[in-house]
Amino acid sequence: MDRLLLILPSATYRAADFITAARELGVAVTVASERRAAMSATMGSAALTLPLSDPDRAAAAIAAAAAETPFAAIVGVDDQGVLAAALASQSLGLRHNPPLAVARTRDKWAMRRALAEHAIPQPAFVAIEGDEDGTAAAAAAGLPCVVKPVSLSGSRGVIRANDLGEVRAAVARVRSILKAAGRPAAEPLLLEAYVPGVEVAVEALMRDGALQVLAIFDKPDPLEGPYFEETLYVTPSRLPEAVLSELKRHSAGAARALGLREGPVHAELRVDGGRASVLELAARSIGGLCSRALRFGAGLSLEAVILRHALGLAVADPTRERAASGVMMIPIGRAGVLVEVEGQARARAVAGIGGLEITIARGRPVVPLPEGDRYLGFLFARGADPAAVEHSLREAHGHLRVRIAAAADASGRARGR
Repeated sequence: MDRLLLILPSATYRAADFITAARELGVAVTVASERRAAMSATMGSAALTLPLSDPDRAAAAIAAAAAETPFAAIVGVDDQGVLAAALASQSLGLRHNPPLAVARTRDKWAMRRALAEHAIPQPAFVAIEGDEDGTAAAAAAGLPCVVKPVSLSGSRGVIRANDLGEVRAAVARVRSILKAAGRPAAEPLLLEAYVPGVEVAVEALMRDGALQVLAIFDKPDPLEGPYFEETLYVTPSRLPEAVLSELKRHSAGAARALGLREGPVHAELRVDGGRASVLELAARSIGGLCSRALRFGAGLSLEAVILRHALGLAVADPTRERAASGVMMIPIGRAGVLVEVEGQARARAVAGIGGLEITIARGRPVVPLPEGDRYLGFLFARGADPAAVEHSLREAHGHLRVRIAAAADASGRARGR
């Protein structure tokens, strides 16, 4: 029996979905993470502890494990594991992306430079290092601009600034966020010209250097800042076919410019007056639990499509299902401690809603963007068309009442129980 190595960082939402997909394929699974305690949900899978913060050491540990128990494929599920997966797969002769290409997707400055070399449409950008306050860079990039760390993902630390005072404040805040995330506070930051327009996400798969688009999501809620918290994803896109062709072309061009060849791609683009610009591109699939909004062929999950490709198995029909579908990433309104999410039964009862997952437990801290890196949960819907899906998600979300207490209040109530 083939054995698959899944690299599942401890903070991932996606362990259960990938493990389920692997078992449905009938392959043995070894789960790797940076903390053994994080692997308790793997339901009996073999486990491997890896230093994911050091991809070279992690790849060496994988190669050593493979000497005793060979792997047919290695899949890094989230950003923290993709470079270790590429390095290990290269050393073992497995299907993989070039490590340099993956490294570019993990460093936004390197990504911007690679896209610029290949004339891929993207925002104007300037990097700052050390103790620069960003004002000179903002003058070069143009105002308004977006300040972002080169190493974080999921909109964490991404802040719009409209004038030089806001630039200085945003740079100081992003450096504080980096420090809290365990990153060097003085690492480079990007200042990018703010691109107006609507935002979309492209979900795709690289096969021998060619990009196969699997789905394009509209993001109906405006993402204008000052922070960029994503909420609604709805597919199929309602943009004109000519614009969709541009999105596919620029996503493929960006993936080639970075050097990607195999595996999932998640791209974020802006469309302004029919002109598309590439914002981000990751060598992984869509984050959170958002993949549950997608089904392909005879009911295949996105995870199953990814694993079949990694294992060299054919996907008979990679076409997305005919029904429209979508997901809402439930935002966190303010910092504190989660007391309760009321109205869940009413939300689930809304026509078209297929599921609701609250992913933060009661009594746990909640932190909104730009400091936070988690969503409160996920709502899923299907319908006859994108408008119906969007309506269902908004109606269901309207039934939810999220109660968040200040940390001191929550601890006081806990002591009184």
